[in-house]
This record gives sequence, structure tokens and C-alpha cells, in this order.
Amino acid sequence: MMKIAIVTGASSGMGREFARQIAQAGEVEELWVIARRAERLKELQEKLRTPVRIFALDLTKKESFEELGQALKEQKPDVKILVNASGFGKYGTYRDLTDEEISQMIDLNCKAVVRATYAVLPYMKEGGRVLILGSASAFQPLPEFNMYASTKAFVVHFSRALNMELKSRKITVTCVCPGYVRTEFFQVAKDTKNPDTCNNFKPLYEAGDVVKKALRDSAKGKDLSVLGLDTKFKRWSGKLLPAGLVMRVWLKIK
Repeated sequence: MMKIAIVTGASSGMGREFARQIAQAGEVEELWVIARRAERLKELQEKLRTPVRIFALDLTKKESFEELGQALKEQKPDVKILVNASGFGKYGTYRDLTDEEISQMIDLNCKAVVRATYAVLPYMKEGGRVLILGSASAFQPLPEFNMYASTKAFVVHFSRALNMELKSRKITVTCVCPGYVRTEFFQVAKDTKNPDTCNNFKPLYEAGDVVKKALRDSAKGKDLSVLGLDTKFKRWSGKLLPAGLVMRVWLKIK
């Protein structure tokens, strides 16, 4: 039975870095990478020593999960690691986002995460690890970044509850909640009717550092991975301070 890792959103940013570090660790025999942009996945395939199987899929579409499910059914692999890194955000208020942008954020950030995870779980054994990309924005309500932050709040709760559900199978689910990371995220997020909604992106973390800590935290069985004092402060301020105060501060510093 082949030992594999599956990474969604592997064509860029955090997903690409997860694929790179997992391949470098040499824990699996094959890496399955999923994203819409096949050419980006082929570039990644050429750079990694671990054999890579490419799935050029749009995870907002039902048929993509049918294709993934069929591949799992045929190969019956031992999935050691699943990384759900696909997702995107858009800056702006309720007036600035289109119906399509809203639907795609919910479909990719929430529905696709659930579908991919549930499709893979039957092929995970004891010691299997699921990592799901959340965000520091999940820790508090964020006006003018509301839709993305709300989808990531769902991801945090889903991940942590699923981690508890899977304890009997000794499978770990870790939600990775970074602050601002140097990726293509900002280019997409600012491509809206109101691109200047958010402009203060400090401190800016490196994807390699976030992924390194996430994989380490996952191996330790942690259900949440948070890098940096600033990000940890956001988490605890969201827990301890009144939501109204947190939102007012956010609107001043965003």
C-alpha cells in the first residue's frame, strides 16, 4: 500500500510550500497535488524529488471530488498527510463583493475543505495527519474583511471539533492560523471594487517558517498552529476583549 500525501492549493503560496517541505522530509512515496493551474503543478513536479501525481481540479465543482474519490478508490493508498491549503480572500464591505466572489469564497474555503477531508479520511490510518489552512482573521469579527474572516472562523471550529472526533482513530487535525504571509494572497484580495480597504500588512511572515512550524505542531498532535507573537496576541485578544473593542481597533489599524 503506497504511502502518500495530498496537498490542495499546491500551485502557489502556502500549498506549494507545504508540498515542497513534505517532499523534502521524505516521509511519503508519492505526493498528490491539487489545483486549477496544471502548468504550475507541472513546474512543481519538476522541482521535487518525490514522485508527484497531478490533479488539475477546481474544488468548487462537485465533479472534482468525484475524480479524486475515484483515484483513491482505485489506488487505495495510505494517506499519511492531507493538507487543505486551497482558498482565497477578498477585501471589501458587503457593498464591494459580487455574488460570485461570495459564493466562491464559501465554496472553496469551507465546502471544499469538508469534502476533501471527508473523501480522504477513509484512507487514513493511525498516525495520519490533517492540516487545514485557517487564518489569524478567524479569531475575531473583522468588518470590511468579514466574508473571508467568517469562512476561516468556520474552518477553525470544524478543524478542532474534527480533531476531537478522530482521537479514537489516533488521527490528528491541525488548523494552521498564520497572520500576514508573503504570498500571492494580497494580489487576489485587493482585486475588488474597494482594493484599499486594507493596507497595513505588518508583520509579514515567510511561508517557509509558517509551514515548518505547522508540520512540527501537527507531528506533536496540536490542534492549532500559530506562529509569531503578533498572531498569538490576536488570538488571545479575540478571546479576552469585547468584540466591539476589537472591531474598532481593527478599523483603525487595517
